[in-house]
Formats: sequence, structure tokens, C-alpha cells
Amino acid sequence: MPKMKNEKGFTLIEMLVVLFVITILLLMTIPNVTKHNKNIQTKGCNGLVNMVQAQVSAFQMDHNKLPTINDLVTNKYLKDDPACPNGEKLIVDPEGKVTVSAP
Repeated sequence: MPKMKNEKGFTLIEMLVVLFVITILLLMTIPNVTKHNKNIQTKGCNGLVNMVQAQVSAFQMDHNKLPTINDLVTNKYLKDDPACPNGEKLIVDPEGKVTVSAP
């Protein structure tokens, strides 16, 4: 049987070391991502509330009355009924302040 020159490839030990390093990296990153998920959803909801509050002010300046969420959607100030990433809906209270309601 002829002997091969310059055999190139990874040994089983080298592959196991690479898989071990990848596993350690995954174990370090996955908990950090899930830990910050609630914080990310809260900030996204706060940003949505601020955007809808601006649309309430624009509607009020245009129509001289406070809108409901339905008024904002009907008059194309919003594309659809806004909801936070966690499913909570937004409402406009009688003073014109946008708040979050339970899903």
C-alpha cells in the first residue's frame, strides 16, 4: 500500500477540543441573552408608548379632541392596533396619556 505524503486533516482529539470550546462559549452566551430578554421587551414597549403618545398629540392638534386608539388607526395615524412585544395593548386614558393594559 503506497504511503500518502502530506496527509492533512483533523484528528479526533482536535475535533473534540473544538467542540468543547464551542460548547463552553454557548453555555456562557445563552443565559446572558435570555436574562436580558425582559429588559429588551420593556424598553421596546416604552418606545412604542412614546411613539403612540406623539401620534395622540398630532391627532389632538389636527382635530381639537383626544383620540382613542381606534381613532388613530381609522385616521391612519397608526397602521394597526399597537401592542407591546409581550402582548399588552395600549390605551389612551381620558387625559390623553397613553398607558399599557394587561393582555
